[in-house]
Amino acid sequence: MRKAIVAALVLAGCLTATAAAAQPNPLVAARDLYASARYDEALAMLNGIRPADSDNGSEMKFVEQYRSLCLLALGRGSEAEKAIAAVVTADPSYQPDESEASPRVRAAFSEVRRRMLPQLVASRYSIAKATFDRKEFASAEGQFRELLALLDDPDMGGKLADLRTLVAGFVDLSAAAAAPAPAPAPEPKAAAPAPQPVAPVAQPTSPPPLRIYSSDEPGIVLPTVIKQEVPQVPAQVLSQTRDRGLLEVVIDEQGRVTNLALRVSMHPIYDTLLLTAARDWRYQPATLNGRPVKFRKMMQITVSKR
Repeated sequence: MRKAIVAALVLAGCLTATAAAAQPNPLVAARDLYASARYDEALAMLNGIRPADSDNGSEMKFVEQYRSLCLLALGRGSEAEKAIAAVVTADPSYQPDESEASPRVRAAFSEVRRRMLPQLVASRYSIAKATFDRKEFASAEGQFRELLALLDDPDMGGKLADLRTLVAGFVDLSAAAAAPAPAPAPEPKAAAPAPQPVAPVAQPTSPPPLRIYSSDEPGIVLPTVIKQEVPQVPAQVLSQTRDRGLLEVVIDEQGRVTNLALRVSMHPIYDTLLLTAARDWRYQPATLNGRPVKFRKMMQITVSKR
């Protein structure tokens, strides 16, 4: 009797496991329903999938993609646009291909992408630059390469061309920094020389650091501008850029900008363009008693939005 009960329990467990294995993947089933033009049923199944139900977090991206396709096919435009925006935010490079969407659906995706890509690129540039500043060069290289692909995307329409040059430079910098340093060649061992008496040598003292002067120093003659071209704000980010920023530059005895820092930011994209341009500025250096000296200059940068 006891053996019969155990056998029955084992058989019940096998049947349960078989039934569970026979359950179709909801995403696969929804995709098949979409392919059969049963959009209402596919949408209902997609709406029932929750992140906790998915073994793979990236699967939810595909759920949102097929949800947007179903909504477009059903003519629910406003809902579809929100779903497309969620898809583009999660994966800016995604576009439905001809095998899964009609020309009308693909056109709707392109329209949303054209509107969103410039801001998404700006946001992802800030993330990649922060990764680079943390010296995570391998990760930064991958992020900058993804940015290059987005900047070359036809839906960008050639916008942010200045940023592309900057991103390409960061790709090269990240790749060079991430590359392992070559192993030093082994040095040949030389015979140890016979010890010789050494006379004590006085240790040289380090020269005092050069002072950086400012405008409140008595007798200082301020530097004069030779070249100081402030770049224009790209039209795509003009509405999000602050009206004023504060830039600090250090000008050396030859009138070159040796250090610079943005004390009040204006916009991540414009900040980078401004700092890049400022490195090429030139001045007649500041003087004290007729002698050129280092000078710290604070500049207010003003943006006109007319």
